[in-house]
Amino acid sequence: MNILLIHNFYQQPGGEDQVFRAEAALLEAHGHKVIRFQEHNEGVKQRSTVELVTDTIWNRWTFRQLRTLIREGQVDLMHVHNTFPLISPACYYAAGAEAIPVVQTLHNYRVICPSATLFRDGAVCEDCLGKRLPWPAVVHSCYRGSRPATAAVAAMLTVHGTLGTWQRKVSAFIALTEFARSKFIEGGLPEEKIFVKPNFLQEGPGCGYGAGGFVLFVGRLTEEKGIRTLLKAWSLSADLPPLEIIGDGPLAGDVAAAVSDNANIRWRGWLERDRVFERMKAAAAIVLPSLWYEAFPMTVVESFAMGVPVIASKLGSLASLIDHERTGLHLEAGDADDLVRQIRWMGERPDEILAIRLAARKEYLLKYTGERNYLELRAIYDPLLKSTKGSVLEVAAETAAQ
Repeated sequence: MNILLIHNFYQQPGGEDQVFRAEAALLEAHGHKVIRFQEHNEGVKQRSTVELVTDTIWNRWTFRQLRTLIREGQVDLMHVHNTFPLISPACYYAAGAEAIPVVQTLHNYRVICPSATLFRDGAVCEDCLGKRLPWPAVVHSCYRGSRPATAAVAAMLTVHGTLGTWQRKVSAFIALTEFARSKFIEGGLPEEKIFVKPNFLQEGPGCGYGAGGFVLFVGRLTEEKGIRTLLKAWSLSADLPPLEIIGDGPLAGDVAAAVSDNANIRWRGWLERDRVFERMKAAAAIVLPSLWYEAFPMTVVESFAMGVPVIASKLGSLASLIDHERTGLHLEAGDADDLVRQIRWMGERPDEILAIRLAARKEYLLKYTGERNYLELRAIYDPLLKSTKGSVLEVAAETAAQ
């Protein structure tokens, strides 16, 4: 099978970029030819505002390049990870013009929310859900705090919603959880085309034992990640274990201020992935106090692979990914007092925590290994390939008969 993988990299590396690379490597390890078509958001700087808006809606260069690439590479299937903003939905039409199926992984909520987060003003927001024209996002400047930038994203969604791009040009969608799937259905994507396949970790980094005794946060320092809830919890009680924070972002100033006021908080900034894994293995628990509908944080898979308990908000996908008091603990989103309670529960029950560590590791082995993920990918790919080949043969037979 020759597979064309499509991805627009972000300016700051994240989980989507990691999954794109991991799936490419997984497919190649199973003998498939993988062709990568990549853009990077650094290219935004080279475009005028008009060019960027136009390319976000329809990139003519993408369309032409992909048609040539599909023909020359004898591509059987296109798998798209991210098209925003430089690749654009033109990639789906290029695949359609060459009669190959298209799979789109829904890493975030971009196709139903201009900000891609379903989050505004410190809380979950579904005001644009199901709207052909997502005007509330424009009114509230949801994308990058800019009304013009939000209008450009809204225009892309409106144009392709009107054209029926998502319904007609995508053969199958991959949602990362059942919860996310339900939101995409509410947003208007065809239910029968949405399959659930989680993220995965090809090679486990080895088990951790919590020898460091600290609680760890890894991720972007943004409002939706619950950074303020995290910092408030450590300001409420002096008897909590040390808190380590790995990451950077808009709320770095809040973290720096908390570190200067509280000797029990350490901020390490961005670290290389192997260093992050070292800190995760040493952590007593990983905390994800998110305020938004997380899609599927790689931190969860990595924690499970290492047998590290996860304390996560009982919200969206996290509510089902974490089984309370079996593979981790839940806290009420935004409730710093509840976060304190969960951390204290953990400290008072070493035997239960050991059982949680074992259960988390078992969860990884059952659900999130590379081999399991490859089988799930093939279960999505194979019917599409069979259907496409059948359609091509039917057209050839009709042509011959004429």
